[in-house]
Amino acid sequence: MDLEKRPQPSAPAAEPTDLRASDADRDRIADILREALAEGRLDAQEHAERIDGVYRAKTLGELEPLVRDLPGAHAARSAAAGPAPRPAAPGTIPAVPGENLVAVFSATTRKGRWRVGRRTHAYAVFGNIEIDLSEAIFEHPQVYIRAVSVFGNVEIRVPQNISLRGSGGGVLGNFEVDTLEAADPAAPVVHVEGVAVLGNIEARPKRGKIIQDLHRYVGRYVDKQLRKHLD
Repeated sequence: MDLEKRPQPSAPAAEPTDLRASDADRDRIADILREALAEGRLDAQEHAERIDGVYRAKTLGELEPLVRDLPGAHAARSAAAGPAPRPAAPGTIPAVPGENLVAVFSATTRKGRWRVGRRTHAYAVFGNIEIDLSEAIFEHPQVYIRAVSVFGNVEIRVPQNISLRGSGGGVLGNFEVDTLEAADPAAPVVHVEGVAVLGNIEARPKRGKIIQDLHRYVGRYVDKQLRKHLD
C-alpha cells in the first residue's frame, strides 16, 4: 500500500476568454465602441448592434470579437502590457484638458457643430472667449470647463435641456453661472469652474436651443438603459 500522499490533480485553469465578464469589462468595450462611432468607423446601426452584443455577453471571449477590428481594442492591449496605471476615482475628469482656448488682447470663439471633450480650459487676458455648446455634440455625460479671466470675458452658452452647474468666484470681477437641472436624468452635465480677476465669467442656457437627439450623444447612460431592458 502506497502511504505517500500524492498531490491531487487541480482543475485546469480557465482560459482568459472563458472568464466571466464584469460590469467594468462591458463598460470598457462600450467605451471603445463609442469612440469608433464618434470617429466614423461604425455607423449608428452597427454601433447599436454591437452594444446589444456587449450587454448580452457573458464571457470575455464573447466581448473580444465586438471590437477586434477597432484600433481602440489594440491600444488597450498595448497599455495592458505595461505597468498597470493607477485607477482613477469614479467620476473624476482628466487633469489635462482636451482643448485649450486662449485669448490675449484678442477674441476666440468655439461654436457650431463640434465635439465637446471631457475637459476644456479657457484663458482670457484682456480678451474675449465665447464657448457655445448649443449645437455641440456631447460624447461624455460629464463635461468640465475651467475658465480664468483677467481683465477679460468668458461667455458660455448651453442648450436648455442639459444640466449646468458652477463653482468659482471673482476678485473685483464677476463669476455667474445660471444653475440648470435637466428633466431627463440622462442629459449631459456641464460643470463650469474658475475665477475672474477684474473680469467676467458667465454661463447660462441659450434660449430656444435644445439637443434634439439627446440620447445619441450620451453613450454611457443609453447603454445602461439598454442593459436594464436586456437583463
